[in-house]
Amino acid sequence: MSDWKLTETYHGPTGEVRWARLGERGADPVVLLHGTPFSSYVWRGIARSLARRHEVYVWDMPGYGASEKADGQDVSLAAQGRVFAGLLSHWGLDRPRVAAHDFGGAVALRAHLLHDARYRRLALVDPVAVAPWGSPFFRLVAGNSGVFEQLPPALHRALVREYVSSASSPGLHPATLDRLVGPWLGDAGQAAFYRQIARADQRHTDEIQARYGEIGIPVLVCWGADDTWIPADRGRELAAAIPGAALRLFPGAGHLVQEDAPAELAGALGDFLAAE
Repeated sequence: MSDWKLTETYHGPTGEVRWARLGERGADPVVLLHGTPFSSYVWRGIARSLARRHEVYVWDMPGYGASEKADGQDVSLAAQGRVFAGLLSHWGLDRPRVAAHDFGGAVALRAHLLHDARYRRLALVDPVAVAPWGSPFFRLVAGNSGVFEQLPPALHRALVREYVSSASSPGLHPATLDRLVGPWLGDAGQAAFYRQIARADQRHTDEIQARYGEIGIPVLVCWGADDTWIPADRGRELAAAIPGAALRLFPGAGHLVQEDAPAELAGALGDFLAAE
């Protein structure tokens, strides 16, 4: 697990973005987007699986994972959508296949609907896309981020570990949990953790939710049937709002389907993204 490294750098408008490319150069491109409070690390196994037939691009959003974290940084969904559109241009990708999880789903949708980012196919995995969203914990932190930033490091670490753990239904391997929590530790990481929650605003999905009927590409909505962060009913509502969208539920999986049902998700995404 320690060999997951993002070796490339993109200097975006809101900070340095770390990214990497897997698979054969020139193969059909796939781009993977992570959510919050995660990083591209959640895609590691599926990225390697998809790389057998695709050129796979992974990246950490500004303020997340290995990418730049800075005071005053704009890590809102609006900013991330613009960053993603810029990244696609930087990579020279026109109509790649895209898979996006959690906040990454909102980022991909905003880039597509507001910034003319074109995709061949779009898979959405437990995305933040349909109002209302935000758990009671999430809303509590969002309204008191300045207080939470001052938690002693040990208490902050325990809080983040408990929060990230709750994204999995069967539970995370301790080494995986350590890797997911790691970017949020230390002075910069602790401030960044509460910053990204404070900048989360439902208006950024409200702006596009009424436009899902305009999406004219093949869409697959994947959802953990046991997701306690965003209930599966949101997946049904989203799939119904997008013309022709298919819905796939994963029994026994929580919000982190990549960790809870990796083989099943890899198979579903592999089949969907490879189709013409």
